Amino acid sequence: MENVKNLLEAAGTGMANVVKTTVFIKNMDDFGKINEIYSGYFEGDCPARSCVEVARLPKDVLMEMEAIAIK
Repeated sequence: MENVKNLLEAAGTGMANVVKTTVFIKNMDDFGKINEIYSGYFEGDCPARSCVEVARLPKDVLMEMEAIAIK
C-alpha cells in the first residue's frame, strides 16, 4: 500500500483520487487482514475493488495490487 501511495504521489496524484483497484492475494483467508489495512489508506468510502485469490505471485509475495487513479 505504501508503494502505491508513493507512486501516486510521484505522479502528481494521491490515494484520494483512486477510482478502482484490483487486489491479487495468495490466500483468501487473509482477506480480512488485507481489508483492514486497505481501508486505512482511504478516507470515507474505498474505491471500487476486485479481489481475487491467485496460485502464485511474482517473487512469492502475498499480495499485489494495481490501482487506477485520476489526476
